[in-house]
Amino acid sequence: MRTLTLIRHAKSSWKDTTLEDFERPLNRRGKENAPTMGRLLNRMGVSFDLIVTSPATRAVATARLIARELGYPEKTLREEPELYAASAAQLLKTVQQLPDESNDVALVAHNPGLTSFCNYLCGETIDNLPTCAVATIAFDLDTWQAVYRNTGRLTRYEYPRKHTTG
Repeated sequence: MRTLTLIRHAKSSWKDTTLEDFERPLNRRGKENAPTMGRLLNRMGVSFDLIVTSPATRAVATARLIARELGYPEKTLREEPELYAASAAQLLKTVQQLPDESNDVALVAHNPGLTSFCNYLCGETIDNLPTCAVATIAFDLDTWQAVYRNTGRLTRYEYPRKHTTG
């Protein structure tokens, strides 16, 4: 059994118009939502063998904030340049190259590729993974190389607004 948790980066700031898209930081809401989602995952008993993140500023910040809440060592976060603005096809390639000794993996990346990839893996029709959404997909597979279309099933779909009142 393998689980892949897809995490869309938290809400980012557009305040500084001189920054390239890659450099945009989290805004206030993003800085609040990422730890909230990390605490939620912690309460659910989630732990990761490996967290792989896009190297974009907002994705790394999201990965770090969630990792802290889970007690995952931040220094072992793995940045993959290919995850920045990745298509579903590129995300699949990244997953198929994951080390088989890691059974529970989180991937922190961007839309629209992340939503397409989620739907591709488990046959769901999620229109849009919101910022800081967490979608966990379980696979009854022995190796990451065997991951393809419709080989997984969605077992968790959480996002910040689902857990806020008002």
